This record gives sequence, structure tokens and C-alpha cells, in this order.
Amino acid sequence: MTVRYYLSIPDAGALAAAGEFAFRSRGAEGLAEELQVALRDDALFQRWRASQADPDGVDPGLGVTDPAATVRGEQHDLQIDLIATTSIAGAVLKHRLRLLAGGGWQLRDVTAA
Repeated sequence: MTVRYYLSIPDAGALAAAGEFAFRSRGAEGLAEELQVALRDDALFQRWRASQADPDGVDPGLGVTDPAATVRGEQHDLQIDLIATTSIAGAVLKHRLRLLAGGGWQLRDVTAA
């Protein structure tokens, strides 16, 4: 089932503090593109997994991808709103967002796509 996640990043400038896997972009388009790649491809998951003390013990379900995932971004002053449309489960999406944005994001709504 495809779901639409409405996300908000209140302060894109604070994203650099998210750690080694943090978003590199600071604008809406760049953040949307980076999240879209993270949902379509498992490269971010593989980098994170390799950094774990026991990579083989990591749940492979966290590495699921959706080649059809799309993400749109809109800039509102310092706040950025992202709309991700994907079949990836909410728990996996949240894991990717914690890697990319730390605690600097909010889930605003979820709807069927």
C-alpha cells in the first residue's frame, strides 16, 4: 500500500548537527532529492549498517527500498515541508529520517496515496 507522509523540518540550518549521515542540502529541493534517494536506494542503510558494532545483527528489514518513491519539498522561510509518497513502512521511514535529520523533523500527517 502506498502512503503519503507529510513531514516538516522546522529549521534546516540545524540539520548539520544530525551526525555523520545528516542531510547535506539545506534547501527544500535538495532535501527532497536526498530523502527520495534514501528511500529508493539502500546506500544510506548500507553505510549506517557498516558503522554498527555488529553489522550482521542489523535487521535487514530496515534496508527495504521503494524504487517508485517520490518526495516533494516546499520552503517556508526557515521551515521546509516534505511530502514523501512511498510503500515503505512508517518505522523504516522514521529510521531513515533519524539518520538524515536526527531529531530535527516532525511527522505532520499520513494519508493513503
